[in-house]
Amino acid sequence: MKAVLYIHGKDGSASESEHYKPLFPDCEVIGLDYKTFTPWETGTEIHDAVVELKTKYENVILIANSIGAYFCMNAGIDQMIQKAFFISPVVDMEKLNGVELAGEWLHFIKNHPIEWNVPTHILYGSEDDLILLDTVSDFAEKHNATLTVMEGGEHWFHTEAQMRFLDDWIKKVYR
Repeated sequence: MKAVLYIHGKDGSASESEHYKPLFPDCEVIGLDYKTFTPWETGTEIHDAVVELKTKYENVILIANSIGAYFCMNAGIDQMIQKAFFISPVVDMEKLNGVELAGEWLHFIKNHPIEWNVPTHILYGSEDDLILLDTVSDFAEKHNATLTVMEGGEHWFHTEAQMRFLDDWIKKVYR
């Protein structure tokens, strides 16, 4: 059996994982409510959750939103994940609109470049005001990820039309 691990973005919660259960009927869908909010601490929480899932499931699929994707890419879980679905992923903290980094965050980011070797599918909204399409496109190209852009989509996929697009996207790329 397979497991799907859902990692929410800022101000999200593990309960959002309920939305994905019908999309992965052959999998156990689990949301992680991480307790920290730094790449080094949250990465450890995610790593530990994936290690635990691997004791019970042969394959683990990842769904991550926004900064949750960034935390996952800093969790050292590449070898344990079969496939990843990133929704509006933060793929470069230094290129976030309106975010100025300093202190431990800046030090961490400078000293821990993203290394991600998982088959990944990315969904991005053309009206995303947090991260630019060029940044996401560069990441997708560098990491051999597929990239789907929803015209009119926002950083936070939440409207009925956006959620329908997201669902159709997952159905299309999940095989």
